[in-house]
Amino acid sequence: MSRLLETINNPTDLKNLPREELPALAAEVRRFLLDTVSKTGGHLASNLGAVELSIALHYCFDSPADRIVWDVGHQAYTHKILTGRRDRFHTQRQYGGISGFPKRSESPHDAFDTGHSSTSISAGLGMAVARELKGGTNKVIAVIGDGSLTGGIAFEALNQAGHLKKNLIVVLNDNEMSISKNVGAFSSFVSRKMTGSDFRKLKKEMQGLLANIPAIGKDILHFARRAENSLKGFLTPGMLFEALGFDYIGPIPGHDLPQLIEVMENLKGVEGPVLLHVMTTKGKGYPPAEENPDVFHGVGPFDVATGKTSGGKPGAASYTAVFGEALVKLAEEDEKIVAITAAMPDGTGLSPFARRFPERFFDVGIAEQHALTFAAGLAADGFRPVAAIYSSFLQRAFDQVFHDVCLQKLPVTMALDRAGLVGDDGPTHHGVFDLSYLRHLPEMTLMAPKDENELRHMLKTAIYAGRPMALRYPRGAGWGVDLDRELREIEIGRGELLATGDDLALVAIGSTVYPALEAARMLEAKGIRAAVVNARFVKPLDRELILGAARQTGCVVTVEENALQGGFGSAVLELLADEGMTEMRVKRLGIPDRYIEQGPQPRLRADLGLDAAGIAAAAEGFLAAKGKPALSLVK
Repeated sequence: MSRLLETINNPTDLKNLPREELPALAAEVRRFLLDTVSKTGGHLASNLGAVELSIALHYCFDSPADRIVWDVGHQAYTHKILTGRRDRFHTQRQYGGISGFPKRSESPHDAFDTGHSSTSISAGLGMAVARELKGGTNKVIAVIGDGSLTGGIAFEALNQAGHLKKNLIVVLNDNEMSISKNVGAFSSFVSRKMTGSDFRKLKKEMQGLLANIPAIGKDILHFARRAENSLKGFLTPGMLFEALGFDYIGPIPGHDLPQLIEVMENLKGVEGPVLLHVMTTKGKGYPPAEENPDVFHGVGPFDVATGKTSGGKPGAASYTAVFGEALVKLAEEDEKIVAITAAMPDGTGLSPFARRFPERFFDVGIAEQHALTFAAGLAADGFRPVAAIYSSFLQRAFDQVFHDVCLQKLPVTMALDRAGLVGDDGPTHHGVFDLSYLRHLPEMTLMAPKDENELRHMLKTAIYAGRPMALRYPRGAGWGVDLDRELREIEIGRGELLATGDDLALVAIGSTVYPALEAARMLEAKGIRAAVVNARFVKPLDRELILGAARQTGCVVTVEENALQGGFGSAVLELLADEGMTEMRVKRLGIPDRYIEQGPQPRLRADLGLDAAGIAAAAEGFLAAKGKPALSLVK
C-alpha cells in the first residue's frame, strides 16, 4: 500500500524518484497522515493541504544545506515524514515522542523551532544575511501560511527583506484567506514564464537596450516597467508584495506537482527576495476535513471512515466552555461588553458569543499585540472589552499590556485560557509564565479560580472592576461542581480557608487547589493536620489570610502551576519578608527552571510533583526536615 513512502528515509531518496511517481507518493503520504493522526490526534487539515508543497520543496531544494523554515508546525508533518521521522511519526505529540512542531534538536532538517506563528520570514531573513556574511551560496526558503500573515512581525520581516534585497524565497501557502481567486491556466502560465531563465535574460537585455537609447530611453524603460506592473496587478494580487520590494510569483495551484516543481526550479535563479503564492486546499483528499477544515485543524483521535471524533468521557464541561457561556450571559445584560480573540474563536470558547452578538465580537487574526491595544481603545471610550487569549500567546503582547493597558489604568479583562500545563503541544504552548510576567506590573490584578464555578464569578468581577484584570484558567474539563444560577462579584484580594490545621499550611492557587485539598486528606491519614488556603488572587494577595495561616502553623507550602521564578510562591515569600517573618519555614512547589516537554497533563503533573500525591509527599518530607534551612525550593 505504501511501496513508495517506505523507500523514503531522507530527501536524497525522494530525489531519486522519477517525477511521474511523485503524485502517487503524495497519495501515499495522505493515507499515512490520515491513518496516524486518526489514532494520535494532531493538526490534520493544514497538513493534508501541504503534501504536494512539501514534496516539491524537498525535491527541488537540498535540505538541510538549503534552509527550509516552516511557520508553526501546522503544515510541516509531511516535511517530518520525508526527513527520516516516518517510523517515529506515530509518537508525534505523545509523551516522550517527537514534537508536533519543527524542532532543531530533533532533526538537522528542522531549521528553526516554530511553535507560534508569523516568525518564519524573520528567521529566514536572518539566515539569508548569515549566509552572505559567511560567503555561502545555499538557498533559504520561508514557508508561511496565509493566516500567519495577519501577525505584524511577518510584515515587519517582509519590509526589511525587501529593503535588504537578499536572496530569500518566501512561499505563501494560501489555504483559507483566499487572498486571490485569480487562479487559472493563464495566470499559472504567466507565473511560470515570468520565472523562466529565458524570460529573465530577455528582460535584462531589453532593460539595458532601452536604457541606452539616447534622449528617450529612460522614459521608454519607465513606461515598460509600469506596463509590466500593470499586467501583474491585473492578473495577480501581488502589488502589495511588489511594493514591499519582492518579486511576486503566482498564484499557482498548490496540488499540481509538475507546476510546483517547474516554478521552484526557476526560482533558484531569481536574484533578490521573491514571494511565491501557492493556493492549496485545507483537508485536501479527505472530504470531512475539506468540508470542515476548522474542526480538523487540531483534532483528537477520530474514525477515518466517518470523520467522527472518538467520544470523550462524559463529565464536567471544560473551563473554556464555561467561560464562553458566562460571557454570553453577562453580555445579554450589558451591551458594553465586547469580546476579542486572536484567530481562536473556537479555542477560546467565544464562538457562541460571536453567533449571539456578531456586532460585538472581533477576531483580529494572529495579532495579539493589536488585540490588546484595540481592547485598550475600546476601554478608553467606555466599553468593557474581554480579550480571550491563550496564556502562552499573551506573551507576545506584553508590551501592550504594560503601555496600553496598565499604564493607562484601562479596564481591560484578559481571559487567559490554557494557563498551566497544556499537554500535547509541549513547551511552546505551556502557559506556565503568566503569573510571573504579569504580577510585577503596576495596576494589574491577577487571579485564578479553583473550579469552573469560581471562574464564572471571577469573570464578572473582572469585567466590572474598572481596572486592568487578568484571569487565568487551565485547559480541559472542570471539576464538575454545581454552577450557581446568578453570577456575583468576588471581593478583590480575598481568598478563602478551605481546611484548618496546625501542622502546616498548603497555600494553593488555581488548578492546584483541589489537589492540595486531596493532599491534605492524605496527610491527615498520617496524623498530619494541614490547613488549605485557596488564595484566589496572586495580586493583591490576601495578606490577612495567608499571614494568619503562616503564624498558626509556622510552616507554609505554596503550590502553583507556574514557573517558580517570580510566581505565586515568590509573592508569598515577599509578603512574609515584608512582614519580618524571615524565620518562617517555606517550600515552593511549581514549575522548575526548565522548559517542560509534551505529555498528558496528569502525567506531567505527576512528574513535577504537582498532583495530590506529589504535594503530600513534598509537604510531609519538608515538615519532617526541621533541621534544614528555613527557605527551600523544589528541585
